[in-house]
Amino acid sequence: MSTHLDKFSSATSLLTGFVLCIALSNGIVATSDKPNIIIIMADDLGFDDVSFRGSNNFLTPNIDALAYSGVILNNLYVAPMCTPSRAALLTGKYPINTGMQHYVIVNDQPWGLPLNETTMAEIFRENGYRTSLLGKWHLGLSQRNFTPTERGFDRHLGYLGAYVDYYTQSYEQQNKGYNGHDFRDSLKSTHDHVGHYVTDLLTDAAVKEIEDHGSKNSSQPLFLLLNHLAPHAANDDDPMQAPAEEVSRFEYISNKTHRYYAAMVSRLDKSVGSVIDALARQEMLQNSIILFLSDNGGPTQGQHSTTASNYPLRGQKNSPWEGALRSSAAIWSTEFERLGSVWKQQIYIGDLLPTLAAAAGISPDPALHLDGLNLWSALKYGYESVEREIVHVIDEDVAEPHLSYTRGKWKVISGTTNQGLYDGWLGHRETSEVDPRAVEYEELVRNTSVWLQLQQVSFGERNISELRDQSRIECPDPATGVKPCLPLEGPCLFDIEADPCERSNLYAEYQNSTIFLDLWSRIQQFAKQAHPPNNKPGDPNCDPRFYHNEWTWWQDEKASSSGTIGVMKVFTLLVVFIFTSSCIN
Repeated sequence: MSTHLDKFSSATSLLTGFVLCIALSNGIVATSDKPNIIIIMADDLGFDDVSFRGSNNFLTPNIDALAYSGVILNNLYVAPMCTPSRAALLTGKYPINTGMQHYVIVNDQPWGLPLNETTMAEIFRENGYRTSLLGKWHLGLSQRNFTPTERGFDRHLGYLGAYVDYYTQSYEQQNKGYNGHDFRDSLKSTHDHVGHYVTDLLTDAAVKEIEDHGSKNSSQPLFLLLNHLAPHAANDDDPMQAPAEEVSRFEYISNKTHRYYAAMVSRLDKSVGSVIDALARQEMLQNSIILFLSDNGGPTQGQHSTTASNYPLRGQKNSPWEGALRSSAAIWSTEFERLGSVWKQQIYIGDLLPTLAAAAGISPDPALHLDGLNLWSALKYGYESVEREIVHVIDEDVAEPHLSYTRGKWKVISGTTNQGLYDGWLGHRETSEVDPRAVEYEELVRNTSVWLQLQQVSFGERNISELRDQSRIECPDPATGVKPCLPLEGPCLFDIEADPCERSNLYAEYQNSTIFLDLWSRIQQFAKQAHPPNNKPGDPNCDPRFYHNEWTWWQDEKASSSGTIGVMKVFTLLVVFIFTSSCIN
């Protein structure tokens, strides 16, 4: 099997080389006036698990330094689970419009992001960027065509499925008895990194990517998507994993699971520092946009729970509430006129494609019909006046139909997940166990290399205490009083500006009003036009035991080797034709 894959990979690399040469000769590759774009995405990080929100339970000084130096995105909305969130990021579309709205892709399921969808990576690569994905994919692995290097990324180092063990890079699907290795360098499975902690491994790969890019003084800008595993739980038999020396820093935390969670987040925080240091060493900071976010809220309870906290928000991952949908995020660029600020504009993860494209002078093809809005000007100048409509989720699954929709300050919820198990206020802010470094919090942040490096290229005083206060989410008693929402019994309506913790259900007061009827009509319009979910049941042919204990694109592997040989023959004829034509001309 590996022989055929190696041949295919070599063929692909050679063809890529031909295409790049043609692009260079025609002046397609962009010059360095386009900004480098670095996106660092955490997996299942709780809203309150970055200390710039105000918690002192465990600190994240590097992420905080990035936030205070740049712009804190106080209202960045994501999808409630991994697969739909990543689909929205890469397509600029609501998951309901790509069929990615229901649950996630389980490793044994033969489906993925539809091949007719254009990804952010494809758009940036077509406009001269080198594109690199490090870490998690989770948008399909059953066919090779679903995987990252077939969807616009020049390189992928990481795993294709939902998650892996932090050291063995294996994924175990216990309910089916499947267990296999899932880690690749582009199309080739690699065991070179077994035994290395994945967070550090991906960090080192990001640093090397930046150093290679800088050392070549490339006129080709860099698009780097660093999709961390951290702090997602690993396999069920050993979900919480971190290096011993990192865990030892949090001995003051009595709960072992939470101690490990703090260590996992801490290692993630160090990764952010290492990436920014690498950009600084290569003198790339001045012309870079750096974004940090989480793909969805943290799981406090239930499957893959980690003690993550979305305090003070309601709900958690895989629910229709704010605790699933709001991401703690920050962005930095020298282009911003209000560095050191808290931006309260609502922004959706699907807006990032057109917004970052605009920053690079790229206009996506209108034929793509993006749902995302270009908010670059608003972000650049600090405007907060765009009324954003966001379809968080419309899932008409028979077992648990539910929806969550926001327009401006109004939010509608109907139905829920898991019979309402995640409908409460699950996370809390721990105040009895405090990080010893908290007594010198501001000094800690100001002494990070992140702070020092960013200050060198973006001057200006920052009031850390004031910014930390502004980024807190407060939940005062609603002026309308506490009015319960029971989404399994009827719709709920919230004024999310006045009531971000979703404590006062206003449906009874507004159910016959123009406000609610207009919202409900809009929801029904979206539901009627929604793409059917792409989900498919598990396929036993995926079993890694059939493929040398590797998770691989089993639908392709089932075909005979003649398929690969046929591809090679076609490729050889193509190369001969190109070469002959160039000689004749």
